[in-house]
Amino acid sequence: MSARERALNHTPVTAASKRPWHALFERSGIIAGMTTLLTPTITAPSQLAVALREHGYSTVSAAGLRELTGTPADALDALKPSWDALPPDAYLRDGGHYRRRRHASFVVDGDRVTVVPHRAHWQPLDYNALHGGLERWFEPVLPEVTAQAAWAQLLRSLGAVCSALKGPQPWYAEAHQFRIDTTDGIGRPTPEGAHRDGVDFVAVVLVGRVGIKGGETRVFEADGPAGQRFTMTEPWTTLLLDDERVIHESTPIQPLAAQGHRDTLVLTFRRGGFQDPLAG
Repeated sequence: MSARERALNHTPVTAASKRPWHALFERSGIIAGMTTLLTPTITAPSQLAVALREHGYSTVSAAGLRELTGTPADALDALKPSWDALPPDAYLRDGGHYRRRRHASFVVDGDRVTVVPHRAHWQPLDYNALHGGLERWFEPVLPEVTAQAAWAQLLRSLGAVCSALKGPQPWYAEAHQFRIDTTDGIGRPTPEGAHRDGVDFVAVVLVGRVGIKGGETRVFEADGPAGQRFTMTEPWTTLLLDDERVIHESTPIQPLAAQGHRDTLVLTFRRGGFQDPLAG
């Protein structure tokens, strides 16, 4: 089994199968449980496409996201209360009760953002060994959220970055509002393990983290030795990923206070259409 297949299938790492990035994390103390927070390397919005082309991923600060989208801080923050009204994820296959979410789909074509009638979220087993092959009908993102100018501007601006890399075209975008909490004592942002999503680009937007430790982001080459790890702590910090080139995951969170949780907005962009069980 290749290193990529091990990551996608969440095979336990053994001494014989360790990838170089895993050995790096172990030497750095992450496997042993060190809690030092490493900060992400921040890219200027004007250099996003360059960084994505060179490295396969890039991170913009909250200020950088505001600049990229032309959206003031209060307009972004007006989206935050909707994370307090997310319903439980009824599809978790690990027996946990730590995830709440909503889902919506859009077509982003230049400046035009079109809401798609509500549809199931689906991924093949090749990309999600835990939940792949299952049509998951999550509750939709509320209309009063998707109607806000800041929401459309996030999709529009990130779609423009995708087009800068792969040419102007319609982007089939899915939006996932997540809250990972510590109801079970531990919450898993990526229970499927290190993975790709089967799209062209992924944006992981930190909306907030309250009363927790953990939640470290790890990004590593799909077919190479390089890996990076860091923790996003400032709301609206955004990680952009070239999903064809890198694998990503976030480590579990644990409570430091009552009702500890981590909120994110994950936006995926895919050429040619949505992932669909009929299309394979």
